[in-house]
Amino acid sequence: MPEISQTAPDFTLPVTGGGDITLSALKGAPVVLFFYPRDDTPGCTKESIGFSEHLEAFEAAGAKVFGLSRDTMAKHDKFATKHDLTVPLLSDEEGSVTEAYGVWVEKNMYGKKSMGIERATYLIGTDGTIVQIWRKVKVPGHVEEVLEAVRAL
Repeated sequence: MPEISQTAPDFTLPVTGGGDITLSALKGAPVVLFFYPRDDTPGCTKESIGFSEHLEAFEAAGAKVFGLSRDTMAKHDKFATKHDLTVPLLSDEEGSVTEAYGVWVEKNMYGKKSMGIERATYLIGTDGTIVQIWRKVKVPGHVEEVLEAVRAL
């Protein structure tokens, strides 16, 4: 699991709207990666809408923002259309990125254990190193907290 001040694990993933995003190609701009468990679930929907509503403010601060889950591109496209999301969504179907960032974890819900994505956000600085990490994110107020951190860079 990467730590603050380490180089963020690089990746190339498909993005909503078409094409691919390569993290290392974004050097020079801060990058916000928010990992979320699943498209169209209550918390994930609220978080994705929150980042979409604040996307212009992140862009004004010079940052790129991406949501990332293991859902397929078809699910991402449907999710984005249904909720008018403007934040780009990345698909990690094979799970290599969620594992590299340490967010693929064992979860325990109502006594049932399963593997899933822990809601987490990584702020990556202009040089490609991790500046801040939020683990076990609670959605209310989170987007605003991340935006403040971006503005403080």
